[in-house]
Amino acid sequence: MAEAVEPDALEPGDGPLRVALLSYRSKPHCGGQGVYLRHLSRELVDLGHSVEVFSGQPYPELDRDEIVLTKVPSLDLYRDEDPFRTPGREEFRDWVDVLEFAHMRTGGFPEPLTFSLRALRELRRRRRDFDVVHDNQVLGLGNLGITRLGLPLVTSIHHPISVDRRIEIEAAPDLKAKLGKRRWYGFVTMQSQVARRIGPVLTVSGSSKVDIVKDFKVDPHDIHILPLGVDTRIFHPRGERVPGRIVAMASADAPIKGVDVLLRAVAKVATERDVHVVVVSRPKADGPTERLVRELALGDRVRFVSGISDEELGELLASAEVAVVPSRYEGFSLPAVEHMASGTPLVASRAGALPEVVGDAAILVEPGDVEELAGVLRRLHDSPEERGKVGAAGLARVQERYAWRAVAQATVGHYRNAITQRRYLRMAAGR
Repeated sequence: MAEAVEPDALEPGDGPLRVALLSYRSKPHCGGQGVYLRHLSRELVDLGHSVEVFSGQPYPELDRDEIVLTKVPSLDLYRDEDPFRTPGREEFRDWVDVLEFAHMRTGGFPEPLTFSLRALRELRRRRRDFDVVHDNQVLGLGNLGITRLGLPLVTSIHHPISVDRRIEIEAAPDLKAKLGKRRWYGFVTMQSQVARRIGPVLTVSGSSKVDIVKDFKVDPHDIHILPLGVDTRIFHPRGERVPGRIVAMASADAPIKGVDVLLRAVAKVATERDVHVVVVSRPKADGPTERLVRELALGDRVRFVSGISDEELGELLASAEVAVVPSRYEGFSLPAVEHMASGTPLVASRAGALPEVVGDAAILVEPGDVEELAGVLRRLHDSPEERGKVGAAGLARVQERYAWRAVAQATVGHYRNAITQRRYLRMAAGR
């Protein structure tokens, strides 16, 4: 029998809501999940709601003292300085830790599952503290227990990770690597099963909605499109730009992000023009990206930066003459919007949601087409007039469409709908 739920946990009316925001990892500057969590939590608090973030490592940066961060630590098996580490015996606290380590040692990625189990344990103890739970693309089996606690649940799926899995398997060089990728992405099957059973889903674009329906088989009536915003306090035009500078923000070693395509295009342009590229990312030591840089003899024509402050990131994006999002797929692409907000002319792949996000305010190229990208980079390098026109169009589109406060206001509407639906279900069951 379901446990009784306090009325005030389900019937907050139009007043402030108590929100539990779940995120299994929350990198603040790269990876859309961490950026989304940071900005949404800030705007929710500014609207008068209370927010408690439950997160595993890496923990988020939060912009308001009123936001509570409850750390839900994993074994942190993928930390940048020691990935796939073996923890000491004293680090194991319970059976979930054992499950996490065993899953990693067999080639899988356990964090969505193990975080969801830990978060459910926390929420079970504190179910009367919240009016609604918002899952930031965890989609672990533990999430299925949240509604059984009587807590309304809203889930964000930025895009189904099945797309990443497909692209990485196709890019794997041999059968052993392909099998390894299949095992690593084994959690996607779980996410698909959970997505079909957890109720309302928020996603960031029509393209992502189509992919969620196709790959996860979620009822399209359960999916609501809510684009993301941009923090124009950080990302805005700042005056003079560095001649020949091209900037990209993308995970360097992830095939889905297309950094290899960008580097090959820059290598071609650099034989004729004085250009250089700055990539906001940290490639693996002697990984595929570092090897490609050596193969292309790019030398000081390429620089990778990471760990920089918001202000430094804003200055970097606004210092470029051209920005590139070379991805083979994007469910939305916050970097694209941040480049446009900086007034930087944007070149983006005609892939996933990118055409939908940038509209006619960027130059689109075929994903993976090195020659086409190189040709566009040459053209923009040679034409200050075209750069100015494209940059101004991008800035205007951001000012018209993308604001975090509006995102938060719309999200609260979905919270209230979920609360109302849960209340009616309870009434229909006679409780």
